[in-house]
Amino acid sequence: MKKVFALALLVVGLTTFAQEKGERKAIRENLSTEQKVDFQVKKMTKDLNLNEKQVKEVRVLVAKEVEKREAKRAEMKEIKAAKKTEMKAQMETEQAAVSSEMKKILTPDQFAKWEKIREERREKMKEKMAERREKRQPQELPESK
Repeated sequence: MKKVFALALLVVGLTTFAQEKGERKAIRENLSTEQKVDFQVKKMTKDLNLNEKQVKEVRVLVAKEVEKREAKRAEMKEIKAAKKTEMKAQMETEQAAVSSEMKKILTPDQFAKWEKIREERREKMKEKMAERREKRQPQELPESK
């Protein structure tokens, strides 16, 4: 019984820790470039006890790194968007091919009914996807401590 209780406490603790970490990450992603640089420099100054000269040099280096990281992130978003567009076009082509094959096989009434069912499924899928996106949207996050 003690083991079960200890395991339950461990699971709850890990889950809470993971959620807090995700919230902090979401907050950091919403910071401007300058705020990210300031955050990193302040943390390094505190952790490493940097002097003024070191702070200035570290700030320059950190700023370069943050800019590189943000440029890479933007590049990856563009690649992802292009790939998504390409996949969507390919899927539409495949669906058109299936539709033309079905038109050859089914009677006009059957084909119309099949298309209606297909459209209803699409609408249900869109609704489910909208619900998922809504759940994933971060709520207003509390100020970090």
